[in-house]
Amino acid sequence: MPRSRPFNESTVGNPKDRKSKRPTSPSPSHNPQKKHSNSFGDLQSTKHSSIISEESPGKRIKLSHSPAQESPTSVSLNQMYNRMYDFSRPNHVDLTNGDGPATMTVVQKQPIGMAKPPATSTDSGPKRLVVKNLRKTPRSDPEKYINQVWSQLHAALSAILADAKIPYSNEELYRGAENLCRQGQAPQLFSTLCQKCKQGISGQFEEPLVARASTLDDIGILTAVLEAWDIWKTRLKTIISIFFFLDRSYLLRSPSLPSIEEMGTQEFRDIVFSHQALKPRIIGGACDLLVADRQKEKTPQGDDLLHKAVKMFHSLSVYTSSFEPEFLARSSSYITSWSDQKAETLDLAQYIKESWDLIDLELGRSLAMGLDSTTQKTLENYLFDLLVDQEDRQKKLLQTAEVSRLLHEDNRDALKGLFLLLDKRGLVSNLRLPFEAYIGEDGSQIVFDEVQELEMVPRLLEFKKRLDSIWGQSFFHDEGLGHSLREAFENFINKAKRSNMTWGTDNPKPGEMIAKHVDKILKGGMRGTSSHAAAAKGDNNEDVEMSSGDEDMEINRQLDQVLELFRFVHGKAVFEAFYKRDLARRLLLNRSASADAEKSMLTRLTSECGAGFTHNLEQMFKDMELSREEVASYKLMLDKREVRPNLDLDVSVLSASAWPTYPDIPLIIPRDVQKAATIFEDHYKVKHTNRKIVWKHSLAHCQLKAVFPKGNKELVVSSYQAVVLLLFSNQSNNHEIAYPQLQAATGLDDVSLKRTLQSLACANYRVLSKTPKGKDVNISDTFTVNMNFTNPKYRIKINQVQAKETKEENKETHERVAADRNYETQAAIVRIMKGRKTITHVNLVSEVIDATKSRGVLDMVDIKKNIEK
Repeated sequence: MPRSRPFNESTVGNPKDRKSKRPTSPSPSHNPQKKHSNSFGDLQSTKHSSIISEESPGKRIKLSHSPAQESPTSVSLNQMYNRMYDFSRPNHVDLTNGDGPATMTVVQKQPIGMAKPPATSTDSGPKRLVVKNLRKTPRSDPEKYINQVWSQLHAALSAILADAKIPYSNEELYRGAENLCRQGQAPQLFSTLCQKCKQGISGQFEEPLVARASTLDDIGILTAVLEAWDIWKTRLKTIISIFFFLDRSYLLRSPSLPSIEEMGTQEFRDIVFSHQALKPRIIGGACDLLVADRQKEKTPQGDDLLHKAVKMFHSLSVYTSSFEPEFLARSSSYITSWSDQKAETLDLAQYIKESWDLIDLELGRSLAMGLDSTTQKTLENYLFDLLVDQEDRQKKLLQTAEVSRLLHEDNRDALKGLFLLLDKRGLVSNLRLPFEAYIGEDGSQIVFDEVQELEMVPRLLEFKKRLDSIWGQSFFHDEGLGHSLREAFENFINKAKRSNMTWGTDNPKPGEMIAKHVDKILKGGMRGTSSHAAAAKGDNNEDVEMSSGDEDMEINRQLDQVLELFRFVHGKAVFEAFYKRDLARRLLLNRSASADAEKSMLTRLTSECGAGFTHNLEQMFKDMELSREEVASYKLMLDKREVRPNLDLDVSVLSASAWPTYPDIPLIIPRDVQKAATIFEDHYKVKHTNRKIVWKHSLAHCQLKAVFPKGNKELVVSSYQAVVLLLFSNQSNNHEIAYPQLQAATGLDDVSLKRTLQSLACANYRVLSKTPKGKDVNISDTFTVNMNFTNPKYRIKINQVQAKETKEENKETHERVAADRNYETQAAIVRIMKGRKTITHVNLVSEVIDATKSRGVLDMVDIKKNIEK
């Protein structure tokens, strides 16, 4: 049978007047949804329902504790309660308590002035309630219960603090603490709890730690304190679970009082950590672990201890006040010592690498230790201040020789590390000076290298390409360093130095070499570049041949690269002079690889320098077009006259003002050639009156058919070579001609004749034999046709010696450019003086420089000389 509910005064009365008290917070071992009794004893109420049956008058009413069931004769519980506790009618309740069933008789009286109800009414007569298993509940003494609760809590706290077994259940202790709080004894309970915690911390932790302090080092003290802290946290959790109602009902509503957890942490900090014999050694132990980790001296569980120590400092709220200052002070001392040692023993590349290793290690350690973000930021500032921002460190990082070595060795990782170190302290601008110094030094070596003069432009292009790559990969396209790169390149490429390379003039050499490099590209196409020459060494021609479209793209790409250097050149006059001369050779000798490439280069020059710069160059192309028209008109005239000359004459008519000047070298040309030239000249004068034609035989070339015993050949030679070879025509095989005879028959001077004979008898294609044999041509030599000449090619092109530039031509060009610059300077002086009338000497020099810089500026001394003139 289920346990019966006591029927006493607390259960008799109106249910509406009874209040069920519920705890505000659950006990640790009970479900928060369950209900608890409000008595001080350990009583537990069970939820049940009562069914009261109404019978006829004179019969008993039974109160059953079985679960409620619906039946036709049952009445709802609310209706029975209303009837039971309806005091509007006088009732007499006779309750007999005993072991057996109790009978309650209810006698109803007739109200005054009302008629008696009929006998058939169901409300007439006494009613009886039968309560089964009614037991008398003994009353508990509240004072006795409260004393009992205090005794239990004292015993439980003593057991918890002594790490002993708790003699009572946590639920019982929680109920006791809750009941004390409900009785208004929460302040006394909290005060007692604080006192017991102080005694426990002092006796269980402080005294043993102080006693062991003399036998342990700092790391040992830190380890013991961490163990004590872990034990105290475990015990504090148990205390919080028992006094949870106190924590959430009383302490939560008292702003001036700490929570139980805060109180326990504060007591441990005040008693254990702040003890004068323990505090410095606890902090020292944490710092010793840090030193050991920095020195790679791993201690047992060193990293774990350090992390736990930092976590304990945070929990005790001593991180900022006690640990952080000592940690930063020791870190600063360590970084300073490390930096001083490494700066003296390592070169720049190693110092940069190890500095970044130290930064990554320190910041990684601080993150693993769980340090605050403010501490990590302060430590980072210390690192960059002591490794970079100090005056001695800046000298180490920005030493010109060291930075130049990194740039020369193309150590891009070290340069990237250097840039990032300087960028952290806003010192990137200080890198401009060593960067510019390196560019100026190495660039000047390339420009003034007389041994590798012909390789100047390819070396400059490679140098510029490498610097651009470093600027992008290592310096992250920094704008300031980009300006430094361009300015330094511009400075060294326009340096003037009177040397043998410039024939004693102050003309910059790069202008000449850029023009020659462009000539190589436009004359040889892809075959004129080193990259194509390397690729052409393959055995299979199909592997190395490229389409015309690819070749044009490659030529345009190389021209764009050359123009990058051309933009740095101030004096365009040197480039213009040499480019015009080379263009004339390509046009006259028909040696351009691509007409489209020639026009493309001309368009680029026009966009870079303006139409005035390329006016003469455009006129040269027009002359070639007009020449083709003149030759077509000449041939049409011959057809009309039905004249059939023995040779096919092709003439180029040039404007003297647009083309370079060429020396007039006397030459006795063959009779047939002279006759054809006279006919063309007469025809031209008929069309163009008042024009004079001057023949430049040094620029002419011919195609001859030669008959050798071992095969016929077609020879492509210069006019000088053709005149010499025609002297051996229609002669016997062994016919010899001496050098004086050749000179008299050709009319050439010694220089031109020797160079011509050397190309025919001493070069790769030796169509003539020289006696005696040798590489040099002397006046006593004799020449004859080489009857043993053979070559697998039918068409052979013999080097045109007179088409190659000579030192004299270079010297003449440089001298002419220097003279033109003086004339331009004098003209600028005159224009300025006419416009200004009066001007100071300093301002005049400055304006002259501005007026002539596009064509090339003279030295200050030369400008002053021209002003004095």
